[in-house]
Amino acid sequence: QEGRFVPNDLNLDAESRVLLITGPNMAGKSTIIRQVGLIVLLAQLGSFVPARRARLGVGDRIFTRVGAADNLARGESTFMVEMNEAANILNNATSRSLILMDELGRGTSTFDGLSLAWAIVEFLHDCPQRPRTLFATHYHELTKLEGPLPRLKNANVLVREEGGHVVFLHRLAPGPCDRSYGINVAQMAGMPTGVVERAKEILARLERGEPQAPAPCRPVGEQ
Repeated sequence: QEGRFVPNDLNLDAESRVLLITGPNMAGKSTIIRQVGLIVLLAQLGSFVPARRARLGVGDRIFTRVGAADNLARGESTFMVEMNEAANILNNATSRSLILMDELGRGTSTFDGLSLAWAIVEFLHDCPQRPRTLFATHYHELTKLEGPLPRLKNANVLVREEGGHVVFLHRLAPGPCDRSYGINVAQMAGMPTGVVERAKEILARLERGEPQAPAPCRPVGEQ
């Protein structure tokens, strides 16, 4: 039902220090990790916590790397700001810190961004401090780290496909997600039908491992 709040359970303990959250655009990844940050903050204040049950250790700081912003007045691009914030987290987090990272590495080329995100996840998992970390990402390649990194667990935000459309369930479940449904979201936003259909064609070709998209169809006589 639209507008209904969907509660979710979440567990970070000695055996699970990094939760890697995948899922489609608009499914609720960012909302879930922000909820956790707010609950931790409220608990630290001694306030009411909107949960049936919560067991939280004492924390020292909540580190966040979310959103997109630049600082052009100081010569810093959006990606530079992102890297500054990420570096601050890695250099200052302790065993009592909570880290919320949302879509790290999206401001540069795909391989650069994926490589940085991969290395940062490994660092957070392996560093002696072992901070509690929620890492939301569209880099589905990172889900392969569950297993090689024993204290990393995969989770995904569920959707349901109905008649070619997606329904966002906002439910956090164990395991990885392998699709982002970005084209579906573009369609929901009112993108022209020709753009949506063309994007689907290109996506299908890329998923088959063909890096070169087919030449676009043009009306007869068009240059």
